[in-house]
Amino acid sequence: MARNLLDLQDMMHRIDGEWARWSPDDISLIAMPIGHIGGTGWAFWTLFHGAKGIVVRDFDPNRVLDFIEHDKVNKLFIVPSALQIVVSQPRARRIDYSHLKYISYGASPIPLALLRECVEVFGCGFVQMYGMTETTGTVVALPPEDHSLEGNKRMRSAGKPLPGVDLAILDASGRHLPPEEVGEIAIRSPSNMRGYWNLPEATAKAIDKDGWLRTGDAGYLDADGYLYIHDRVKDMIISGGENVYPAEVENAIHGHPDVFDVAVIGVPSEKWGEEVKAIVQPKPGSRPDPQDVIRWARERVAAFKAPKSVEFIDAFPRTATGKILRRELREKYWHGRDRKVN
Repeated sequence: MARNLLDLQDMMHRIDGEWARWSPDDISLIAMPIGHIGGTGWAFWTLFHGAKGIVVRDFDPNRVLDFIEHDKVNKLFIVPSALQIVVSQPRARRIDYSHLKYISYGASPIPLALLRECVEVFGCGFVQMYGMTETTGTVVALPPEDHSLEGNKRMRSAGKPLPGVDLAILDASGRHLPPEEVGEIAIRSPSNMRGYWNLPEATAKAIDKDGWLRTGDAGYLDADGYLYIHDRVKDMIISGGENVYPAEVENAIHGHPDVFDVAVIGVPSEKWGEEVKAIVQPKPGSRPDPQDVIRWARERVAAFKAPKSVEFIDAFPRTATGKILRRELREKYWHGRDRKVN
């Protein structure tokens, strides 16, 4: 593990960008759980460079704003769901962020509407980071220069691989796919794990003989080498023989003026096998019309990807890092069935 972390630091040092530079004068906010690579990796980077690190015991959006305002935090890592809660606080628009240099975010896809709002409110540099525990954290990054208030295609990507990292898109048989074709993202990196502890079969399934680690994420590479992530392979919905990735539909719905958060799942359908359903958490004081949410989505994604139904929820079940537990949302619709796909 120590060797992996040091290898990752070596890759970061080779990046030609101010966002990757650290100094003992930096003040870092460690707002994610230390039991997750997002928290562990960020804390290690802080410690490695001799910077001051402020560890948040429990996530509280107002405490995060307190640390930024009063402790002059200039760097932090946060997941999109937590970032959304922070930026939605009324006082978020009254704080002086002139000392805040960079907000790094990752661990799950971020809706473009949310990202643009955060760029506008915080006014600092934004860096998207993509990685996983098996890669010891970040191996792909989207730098600040690829973010803009106007929005651009690259803001939908996770960025480009760090120096020394190889990316590939594989089909089910392990064949490398060309640019723009969706498949499973595979990574070959000095910071990749050697294997799962005492699980040789799981290790062999995850890492092939050439050192490619299958991530379980679906995505594609463009002609310039930018990585675009669709979703987890296991969360993909197959409706009428068409593949639907929940994150794409969620991104479309998220911009609706009455929607605070949304999760898209597949539910049983006699006609389509599975059909798309949106679970929506409304903004406080709002009561969206389900048909209006569906119309909004159909204007932004292909008709077969748009939800057939909408349900409302007060709050989502989440992991410790803020990811929505789609499995729990799906359970009541698939209960009693032998298979969780149709």
